[in-house]
Amino acid sequence: MTSSSTHVPPTAPQRSVLREPAFLRLWTGTTASGLATWALPFVLGLAVLQRDLTAGELGLVLAARTGGFLLAVAIGGVLADRHARRAVVLWSALAAAAAAPLLAAGLGRSTALMMAAAALAGAGQGACRPAFQALTAEIVDPSRRQQANAAMTFSVRVSALLGPSLAALLAAFFDTAALLLGIGALWLVAALAPGRGKPAAPSGEPRRGSFAGEFMDGVREARRHPWFVAGLAALTAVIATGYSATGVALPLVSRDRYGTGFVLAAAMTAYTLGALAGAVLIARLRPRAQGWTALAGLAAYGFAPLSLMLPVHPAVVIAAYAVAGIGIELFNVPWFTATQREAAPDKLARVSSLDFLLSYGLAPVGLALIAPAITAFGTGPVLAVCAVTCFLAPAAAALVPTSRHFSRAADSRKEDRKP
Repeated sequence: MTSSSTHVPPTAPQRSVLREPAFLRLWTGTTASGLATWALPFVLGLAVLQRDLTAGELGLVLAARTGGFLLAVAIGGVLADRHARRAVVLWSALAAAAAAPLLAAGLGRSTALMMAAAALAGAGQGACRPAFQALTAEIVDPSRRQQANAAMTFSVRVSALLGPSLAALLAAFFDTAALLLGIGALWLVAALAPGRGKPAAPSGEPRRGSFAGEFMDGVREARRHPWFVAGLAALTAVIATGYSATGVALPLVSRDRYGTGFVLAAAMTAYTLGALAGAVLIARLRPRAQGWTALAGLAAYGFAPLSLMLPVHPAVVIAAYAVAGIGIELFNVPWFTATQREAAPDKLARVSSLDFLLSYGLAPVGLALIAPAITAFGTGPVLAVCAVTCFLAPAAAALVPTSRHFSRAADSRKEDRKP
């Protein structure tokens, strides 16, 4: 009998990504940008209460901000693949910071100036998003990206919870113009905090030289991954219907069925707390069929409009929104992680920009259509369509090849093992 003298030491526990200075700097920047993003609409709402803005002017300013976001998210994806991602974060966040004093200057004086400043703020926010996604992939090694993305999405949810609350608290001590300048300071933190990542290796493909051509290269890269196309279609459908039900139908149901605004506030809080719990869970969870698990989480959003259809106790509505919050993060974190893993590194920002452009870009369309639909067909039928869409769209995406693992490579290995 032969024995080997080689000793294999036990595997050392992996260092948490939360202890890495480079990631903590990036996390600080994204958290600051999230707080600034969520605080701005609330601060502008305070300006309406203080009669510095009318409701109509608020709508125009927020629409300009959305337009700036949608335009810049596509351009930002190209820039972040063409240049250093850190530089794109810096300049886009500085643009958003510069918009803050312009908003303060236009407050109560010039709606046109406020609209231009809001468009600039939205452009800075939009250009940041794909650059932050790509910078995460540069800074964090593949084995820890799921944990990193969970920490990122956790900060987004905390920002959504604390941003308006902090703005309301500070409003007791500062006027609206000062709060707008504070939002600009947050964008300065977002610009300066992140460190430099490792540049993506070039693919060797010639550049087309135009923004449209390079963006289409990103579209072609996305189409190489059937799971991504199917998942993005499902995500867009869920946001356009389920998110719209939350934005329009939930306030109506809270007022008309329950006679109180408590259900609205409690459901939205439950959704955010559920999302926080989902982010903590998915930071450690490693399901075998990661893609199917993520799509099941996305489908859980259907419980939100379903609960609004039925004459149930308010606790059921609140619980449904908590489940929807958990589910959306069970989808988001594996989705971002898989995109960073599977997309070509030098096209990652463009693929991410396509994600944000469609999923977030079509949300206002759903919001604009759902109110007239409720007027024409009634709340029940419209919510039924929203619920069915939320359940069926992820189920259809799960049938697409490579969706089980959110990976073409994993699907290929599975096929190779077949006899």
